[in-house]
Amino acid sequence: MHDGTDPLHQPDTELPRRRKGIYMLPNMITLGALFGGFYAVVMAMNNRYDLATIGIFAAMFLDAMDGRVARMTNTQSAFGEQMDSLSDMVSFGAAPALIAYEWTLRGLGRWGWIAAFVYCACAALRLARFNVNTGVVDRRYFQGLPSPAAAALVAGFIWLMTEHGISPQDLAWPMFALTLYAGLTMVTNVPFYSFKDLSLKKSVPFASIVLVALGIAVINIHPPTVLFCLFVLYGLSGYAVYLWRKSKGRQTSVISTSTDEPDERGLHD
Repeated sequence: MHDGTDPLHQPDTELPRRRKGIYMLPNMITLGALFGGFYAVVMAMNNRYDLATIGIFAAMFLDAMDGRVARMTNTQSAFGEQMDSLSDMVSFGAAPALIAYEWTLRGLGRWGWIAAFVYCACAALRLARFNVNTGVVDRRYFQGLPSPAAAALVAGFIWLMTEHGISPQDLAWPMFALTLYAGLTMVTNVPFYSFKDLSLKKSVPFASIVLVALGIAVINIHPPTVLFCLFVLYGLSGYAVYLWRKSKGRQTSVISTSTDEPDERGLHD
């Protein structure tokens, strides 16, 4: 007896939906970077600028690690990318601006908070541009000074002056100039080397390991001085590359010409 049902056309059985979640390891590292920026602000409010600057540098280290860990463990996600950008805005945008303001820019009155705001706003603009231009920028270079390096310039200067016991009141205008330089350089089109083409998985000459050991030894001579000098050189390197390319008649834009993305039209002008 036929019951009217076709065994070849059974109703679709709804498969159980897979619950979405987030990857713990890279996002915990990103949260650690966020905590570094938050800790820096709290320490600045308590006049512990030495600890505040260390918080910024700790956030830099963790920020450099989270993306690499995500790629190594194949745990990249859109959530992680957004979390990383928000963490960067706090640790390398708001935190350095507030620390610089509390340290000495407050004494300049209106000019002080204007400099701090310009830095903070440029950090936000730089991060937003980075997110939308990821597909068309030459990965060997950053378009403008990366926000962690800008934060290192501001925090490194405060750390160095604090270590030498120099009064913040005597450094208000130098801090003003450095804060504006770091902020505005973030939103330029100047190319800064990204080090992304260096792979830790490739074999290297033995001398490379020796150079790394020497670098660690040099940094330990006096970390505030050495780190600040390194980031000053990096902060100037982009302009040197720009002027060198300009003098040779080469393309100065870091927008890649190898992509066929339609959004790239007009970006090389």
